[in-house]
Amino acid sequence: MNLFTFLFRLPLLPVRSFVQLATLIAEEAEREMANPVTIRRELEQAERARASGEISDEQAGEFEHAAFAEFARARGTGPGSEG
Repeated sequence: MNLFTFLFRLPLLPVRSFVQLATLIAEEAEREMANPVTIRRELEQAERARASGEISDEQAGEFEHAAFAEFARARGTGPGSEG
């Protein structure tokens, strides 16, 4: 990379770094959503909320279905997965 190219790209370096950081954060969020421990923790929290009456049985069922669907999508094994 010559000096002219470097000077031309210099103003874009913060934008490029921001995009790389955003990509890294998105990848980590996807890994966390696919983590079975995270899914189990969320399902246990929904069960506690259902048991205490904060949410209905129907809402708990919808939450469980959504959690499993997200887990399957993240793993690439369920409906809506790209592959």
